[in-house]
Amino acid sequence: MVFDHSEFDNHEQVVFCHEAVTGLRGIIAIHSTALGPAAGGFRMYPYASDDDALTDVLRLSRGMSYKNAVAGLPLGGGKTVVVADPATEAKQDLLRAMAGFVQELGGRYWTSIDVGVGPADADVLAERCNFVFGRASEFPEGFNPAEFTARGGLAGVRAVARKVLGRSDVGGVRVAVQGLGSAGGRLCRLLHEAGAELVVADVAEAAVASAVEDYGATAVDPGVIHAQDVDVFAPCALGAVLNDATVPEIRARAVCGLANNQLAEPHDGLALHERGITYVPDYVVNAGGMIGASGAILGPQDHEDALRRIDELETTIGEILSEAASSGRAPFEIADELARARIEGS
Repeated sequence: MVFDHSEFDNHEQVVFCHEAVTGLRGIIAIHSTALGPAAGGFRMYPYASDDDALTDVLRLSRGMSYKNAVAGLPLGGGKTVVVADPATEAKQDLLRAMAGFVQELGGRYWTSIDVGVGPADADVLAERCNFVFGRASEFPEGFNPAEFTARGGLAGVRAVARKVLGRSDVGGVRVAVQGLGSAGGRLCRLLHEAGAELVVADVAEAAVASAVEDYGATAVDPGVIHAQDVDVFAPCALGAVLNDATVPEIRARAVCGLANNQLAEPHDGLALHERGITYVPDYVVNAGGMIGASGAILGPQDHEDALRRIDELETTIGEILSEAASSGRAPFEIADELARARIEGS
């Protein structure tokens, strides 16, 4: 039962969606609307089981509540997952079918891009749903809102450089980037332009080859990227990469990346803290995407103003790290308390 699920956190609504014609199997989870309409991405992934999909959507939707709260956005948290391979020929049919279920919520939840669903796919969702943001048609031709997410990642690494490494900038900082997709690949470009040294890994060989050629990155096997001798480990692929197996092998002084739900369990964050490794909460680092793309929900915003607000994440993260250092507590505990206080105090 959903109410007994280990990841159920007083979610307001969980909707199981099925359509016989397309074979759609999806779940929408609304964690909170205390601060405003729930907002969060639409993920399409071939989960091994329906329970895995439920676990993911419950965790991701809670993360969106925390992300929007800490970012100061008047939005709650929600998420959509569809159990399917995004490479399927039926993808657009599945998108349209699931969009109908989101539409039925009447604006209580807004959906957007995520793993397996890009800006062009969001335009397909918008054919059947009025509550979609991050669409390709919202931005100038060729612009991908993953640029917003990547810029927030750069702000996070800058904060780590100042607060953890004692550097004035990221020049010469060694960063291991796991995952070179839309956001991770763009983060590599920004880090390279800022003077960082890159170690990269991805299952897509072409993406790795491009990073090596374009940024002078060092390529390693995806299975060992977390264990590289670097200053910062930046997970930018799927979640649960920080777990009982990987945490003891991490050699970086800080973990600061764009992937959602990087901690397999809360105790993994405490294990990093006990080892003296600074873990910057993922939902704070990757908030740039929401800040930049939320104009479709909250009203038009100037592009440069959006970038300025994303850059301010460096200050937010710096304050969380300072509070953690002065209190001796883990940064994710500080951030979680801040998020909950804002949600409960609304």
